[in-house]
Amino acid sequence: MDAVMLSRLQFAVAVFFHFIFVPLTLGLSLLIAWMETKYVRTNDETWLKHTKFWGKLFLINFTLGVVTGITLEFQFGTNWSRYSEYVGDIFGALLAIEATVAFFMESTFLAVWHFGWKKLGKKAHCVCAWLVFIASNLSALWIIFANGFMQHPTGYVLRNGRAELESFFDVITNPYAWGMYAHTLLTAWMLAAFFVLGVSAWHMRRSAHGGFFRNSFRFAAPIALVLAILIGISGDVVGQNVAKMQPAKLAAMEGHWETRSNVPFYLLQVPSEAAEENSVEAIGIPGLLSFLSYHDFNAEVKGLKDFPKEDRPPVAATFWTFRLMVALGGLFILVALWSFTQRNRETPNPRLMSILPWMIPLPYFAIAFGWAVAEIGRQPWIVYNLMRTSDAVSPVPADNILFSLVGFAVVYTLLGILDIYLLIKYARKGPEGV
Repeated sequence: MDAVMLSRLQFAVAVFFHFIFVPLTLGLSLLIAWMETKYVRTNDETWLKHTKFWGKLFLINFTLGVVTGITLEFQFGTNWSRYSEYVGDIFGALLAIEATVAFFMESTFLAVWHFGWKKLGKKAHCVCAWLVFIASNLSALWIIFANGFMQHPTGYVLRNGRAELESFFDVITNPYAWGMYAHTLLTAWMLAAFFVLGVSAWHMRRSAHGGFFRNSFRFAAPIALVLAILIGISGDVVGQNVAKMQPAKLAAMEGHWETRSNVPFYLLQVPSEAAEENSVEAIGIPGLLSFLSYHDFNAEVKGLKDFPKEDRPPVAATFWTFRLMVALGGLFILVALWSFTQRNRETPNPRLMSILPWMIPLPYFAIAFGWAVAEIGRQPWIVYNLMRTSDAVSPVPADNILFSLVGFAVVYTLLGILDIYLLIKYARKGPEGV
């Protein structure tokens, strides 16, 4: 493999491993702050125990997440120096704000929250929990702004052979970025809700802490349902933005080859990139793809053949990851609805209780598939219609990149195993000794 593909693989390995930790951090920060608020308002010690128990799992996940995130930004200098030189005026400013404002704020108040149980009043301590939540989700905002510029560049001017920042306001009001941000946060919060449901269901079936975890089950079930539905709505917004701003990605996501109006949506479809057609098309719903793309059954949808072959994204990878993401989204709604209907029963359905622990990994897969659609579907551009990925890589020998790629994979695998081991270990222990 050449340096471009190896650099892409290395960044993908780093970012996907890092994203094992990020969504649970974003989501648990919300649920923990909410639990502590219930403790402050009701003075019920049960909610204090919940806050401390789930807070311990949050701290494990956050600590290991920081380790995996540090190396990501270095790769823009080591593997993607030409990209950094070309758009660093915009991209660098956003990452600097994330690190110096949001991340430091998050780390500071998390330390105060962790060490301040006996030093702060209840309300002040609860405020720290909410500040951790705000800071962690604000950190995600600046990262999404940076990625949003790569997806739909705004606020720049080409000058001196590079893209230079012209309007910071345009960069931070990028509609593509805000759609991505809403979708990312909702999926992260839902992931945390399913994490709470899965751990609670495991204890309700097996441990002596069933009563304790029945409270967290009742707490998380309605949250998971509301978020699963909102994710579908936010996904529609993201899809609208893709249709308007990245029509080639939309065509690849849907296996759509010929430009036409009133385009049907096929429930069974298999694209063939070599033949530039779909080898299977069955059960088509007239006009539905046009409606999903533009909210108009008669809207014209551009086909892949309207784009030069060198400007098309990889069709199979974009098409199938998109469908896997959507299928999992439908599953989450069904399981969340089932959990919601069982939340007040003294003995919820045993089959549901056995399913929920196995649901914990699935939101991670759904998020990974979603980011795969976003990033693979943007190819061959690292900044859409502005800079090609092949022009962005550093002039580094492929052998060097292969060596570091193997090193990253080994270290991150060990960290991932450590995170999963510690989360399972302390989740199974329950609230004793918190």
